[in-house]
Order: sequence, then C-alpha cells, then structure tokens
Amino acid sequence: MKVLLDTHTLLWAVINPGLLSRRVTSIIDDNSSIILVSAASAWEIATKVRLGKLSRAENLERSFVDNLNDLGYLLLPIDPATALRAGRFAAAHGDPFDRIIAAHALALDIPVISKDTKLDLLGVRRLW
Repeated sequence: MKVLLDTHTLLWAVINPGLLSRRVTSIIDDNSSIILVSAASAWEIATKVRLGKLSRAENLERSFVDNLNDLGYLLLPIDPATALRAGRFAAAHGDPFDRIIAAHALALDIPVISKDTKLDLLGVRRLW
C-alpha cells in the first residue's frame, strides 16, 4: 500500500508511536508499504521547531532527509503543479501545509494517514 503521512503522523511515528492507531501502526510497520512524506512536512516541522513549539522534534528536523532515508520513507518535493493545485482548493481550509499534503495525495491518488478530519474538506482519502 502506498500512503502519504500527515505531519503529525510522521512526528508520532518517530517520537511517540503509542499515539498511532493500530491500523496506522500496521500500515507503517508493513514492509510492503510505501511511505511518502511531503516536503511540506519538513517546512512545517522546521517552522515549529524554530518557534519553540516542537522541541521534541529537533533531532528529526536537524537531519530530516537522513532520518527519512533511515526510516525508508520517500520524500515528495513541492513542484509547481502541486503548489498550484494546493492554491486552487475552494475549501475553506487555510493551513498551507495541509493544502500541499492534500494536493500531493490527490495527484498521486493515494490516501493520507491522518487523524485530522479537516483534511476531509480537501477531498482526500484519509486513513486512521
């Protein structure tokens, strides 16, 4: 199964896996799963670490790409098509990070692993 992690799901998987649902843990732990992470998550984590809102994520942020590689996760860059799709969502969901993640998921036709029901406004398939 190919899935895209929402930022909080990535953080929980790395820092506090006990917060993940059994279903999510099963998907992430399945060696046949392809786990994708948006560059928007790097941006969001770096921003929140800088603002002092995510001190527990400093190690993840410091070596973000290496950490993803070690976990076997694949990083999705933000290209112009993704940025445009995110900007064109008509839904009143203002979080730019979520909008990019949703745009990635829709372009790739894959579900987002997220507890955040606000993503539903953007038309993604969400697993939790």
